[in-house]
Amino acid sequence: MPTATLLVSCPDQQGLVAKIANFIYANGGNIIHADQHTDLSVGLFLTRIEWELDGFNLPREVIEPAFGAIAKPLGATYSLHFSDQVPRLAIWVTKQDHCLLDLLWRQQAKELKAEIPLIISNHQELAAIAQQFKIDFHHIPITKATKAEQEAKQLALLQEYNIDLVILAKYMQVLSPDFLGQFNQVINIHHSFLPAFAGAKPYHRAYDRGVKIIGATAHYVTQDLDEGPIIEQDVVRVSHRDDVKDLIRKGKDLERIVLSRAVRLHLQNRVLVYGNRTAVFA
Repeated sequence: MPTATLLVSCPDQQGLVAKIANFIYANGGNIIHADQHTDLSVGLFLTRIEWELDGFNLPREVIEPAFGAIAKPLGATYSLHFSDQVPRLAIWVTKQDHCLLDLLWRQQAKELKAEIPLIISNHQELAAIAQQFKIDFHHIPITKATKAEQEAKQLALLQEYNIDLVILAKYMQVLSPDFLGQFNQVINIHHSFLPAFAGAKPYHRAYDRGVKIIGATAHYVTQDLDEGPIIEQDVVRVSHRDDVKDLIRKGKDLERIVLSRAVRLHLQNRVLVYGNRTAVFA
C-alpha cells in the first residue's frame, strides 16, 4: 500500500505536532509512522511523518501546495515523498569493487528499493561487473586538466539516465564545486571514523597513530572535503597485532555495511539535513 512521507524542519514553537498531524487527519489520512526531534541548541523542530495514501482525500499533486499553506506561516522547509516512486541511482567507482558488489547484491535481493541503471568509473577495471549485472558502464578518465570537461559529461549522463542519487562507492576523485552546484544528491563512503583521518590513506595514518578503533563514515558530499553531513558510522576494534593490511581488510567490511545502511536510510526518506548535521529517524 503506497504511503506519503513529509520531512519538515522549522523554528520550534508550541503546537507543531498537532498542526502537522491535523493536516493529515483532516484529510482522511491514517498515520503509520511519526517521529520528531527538537534541537534545543538552535531552536529547531524536525519531524518525519508517514501516512497511507489509501483513503486520503487529497490527490498527490495537491498535497504539497496544500501543506505549503500550513508550512509558510510556521517558517518551515519541507519535502514530500511517495513510497511507490522508485529512485534511480548511479554508482561511481574507481578500482575497488567491494562496496559496488555489496550494493548490487542488496539491490537484487530487494534490500534497496531502487533502480541502478548506471555505473561511472575513471578506470576500466570494473566494467566486467557492470556487464555481469547488465548495467550500463561509462569510463570517464579524469585528470586535473580535463576535470571540467569530464564532469560536464558526467552531468549529462545523470540527466540522460534521470538519476536521483549518486553513490560514491570508493570513487577516488573529489567533486568540484561547479559539479555540486548542479547536482548535490551525493553520498560518499569514507574509510575512517570522521572527523579523524580525513583525506587520503586514513588506514596508514591510523596504523602510525596506533589507534585501537577504526571506523567508516557515510556522508553527504559538500564542497568541503569529507566534511558533509554524516548519515551513518560504525567502528571495529583493532590491536597492536594488526598491520595496515589487517586494518584495510577490517575496514572494508565496515565500509560495505555503513554505506548500505546510509543508502537505505536515504531511500526510505529517514534523513533530514539541517546545517551540517542530520536527524536520522531510523
